[in-house]
Amino acid sequence: MPALRVLLDATAVPAARGGVGRYVEELAAVLQHEVELVIACQRRDREVFTARAPRAELAVLPGWADPRPVRLLWEQFGLPLVARRLRVDVIHSPHYTMPLLAGRPVAVTLHDALFFSDREWHTGLKARFFRSWIKLSLRRAAVCVVDSAATGDELVRLAGADRDQLVVAHLGVDPARFHPPSTAEVSAAAASLELDDRGWIAFLATHEPRKNVPALVDGFVRSCTDRPDPPVLVLAGGAGWDTRIDGAIAAVPDHLTVLRPGYLPLSVLSGYLGGATVVAYPSLGEGFGIPVLEGMACGAAVLTTDRLSLPEVGGDAVAYTEPDGPAIGAALDTLLDDPHLRSELAARAVRRAADFTWDGCAQSCLAAYRTAVAGRRGRGIRGRGSRRLGGRRLGSRWRTAGGAG
Repeated sequence: MPALRVLLDATAVPAARGGVGRYVEELAAVLQHEVELVIACQRRDREVFTARAPRAELAVLPGWADPRPVRLLWEQFGLPLVARRLRVDVIHSPHYTMPLLAGRPVAVTLHDALFFSDREWHTGLKARFFRSWIKLSLRRAAVCVVDSAATGDELVRLAGADRDQLVVAHLGVDPARFHPPSTAEVSAAAASLELDDRGWIAFLATHEPRKNVPALVDGFVRSCTDRPDPPVLVLAGGAGWDTRIDGAIAAVPDHLTVLRPGYLPLSVLSGYLGGATVVAYPSLGEGFGIPVLEGMACGAAVLTTDRLSLPEVGGDAVAYTEPDGPAIGAALDTLLDDPHLRSELAARAVRRAADFTWDGCAQSCLAAYRTAVAGRRGRGIRGRGSRRLGGRRLGSRWRTAGGAG
């Protein structure tokens, strides 16, 4: 059987690497060994994909198409031309949008349904844009890939998705980058943040409203105000657009410390997450929750909420809290006061995180491509059984072909 020829559209990856960028890079690194892979990318990412996927063929976006509105036009007209010229069998559009006149099957990744369920978290134009594109992709794509069963459920409930059109491909974690850190790695992370010998509570994500940072700051104050040797709260990640955070930090008592270091290099993340006393991620909702998985892989005691996909990722290997400040404070008290519980959670977390691999994610995507090419829309993808994740039995309603499912 000839190898499947796949065009992975990486042109939507932003310069500041976040979850989508990591998703595309990791998929490319695995898929290059499974298919004849072509990667469409922007000029700035040529070296990145040459290093991450040296077996792949690159189709580099012309320089005039770098601005986002022009790139979206190129996606509609230029990408199909590339697909035709390079004779690919299927296009994978990994971030909601897709070429509507592609001339061949398209698989689209829909990372969450939060543009429908929680409209107030997004700016008006952005929310309308992505709601429209999600509905278009659900109608026009041969198959849609979702990061979690929870996201699939939400798309069925809120966007009228056909359940059999959706393929669950759990995201993965790279153990070379995210692992229980050595003492030297913890020391290097602490030094980079100038923490000296102080312990810390770690947060890692873009500071957008659904990440619930003001409530975390409130919970931190409630838990740590009267502690004789309080940890530092470190809010790492992009500045985002949550305008409430500055006010929350301004109300923190002077003897407590909150740091906002911005983006941290990948090289220090294992030490930062695994060296933290607690990794706190009290999100109001996620399509997957990769910071939770990365904290687990680093052997951290992770505190999160039970909203949407987060229990699907964390299972019984993380602690859960309601998302308000008093509840977060009480949960932090429990974890900070109980080193045995933290150690038990850390051990469970490492074991569970090992089930979520990028190879598994890629295998699910590969099964989706094959379904798209075969035109078997509506028949689903049979997976490896009905393993329970976070209390949800996937096999009864969702079919997966890789990952932890």
